[in-house]
Amino acid sequence: MTRTYKAHPDHPAVAFLVRLHADLGGRVHTNKREARRLADALRHVEAVIKLFDPAYDVRTIPARRRYRVNKWFKRGTMGRVILDVLKASPEPLAAKTIAVRLLQTKGHAEPAPQDVSELERCVRSAIRHSLARHLLADGGRPVRWRFIQR
Repeated sequence: MTRTYKAHPDHPAVAFLVRLHADLGGRVHTNKREARRLADALRHVEAVIKLFDPAYDVRTIPARRRYRVNKWFKRGTMGRVILDVLKASPEPLAAKTIAVRLLQTKGHAEPAPQDVSELERCVRSAIRHSLARHLLADGGRPVRWRFIQR
């Protein structure tokens, strides 16, 4: 038999939730201030660009995305290690399985789910951008990849 939860103001969770709300509110306030500061800096840079070239359309300048550093592999080495894992595997592998095996090669016997998720994103990106010509995708979900011998 289930019991109905009776919310009351003296519950210990209320104090925690009040602190959490205050913390989140402070973070929102800080980020709004930072956003205003960055917007001011952008306007100043745009004004200086206009001093040098009044006809320049600053709206055509795309925002640059930040490169997130991969903490396990140096830049440019992901493709090689993914191919090594796929060459060693007799069956096709999903991106998540490839990520787990890559972390195991780095000495993480039981990798954390957050680490697997982060590296899985890197594996998918490497496959999509530079390894597609070397791999064959088997149908289904999740997509499983295998190395093509040429």
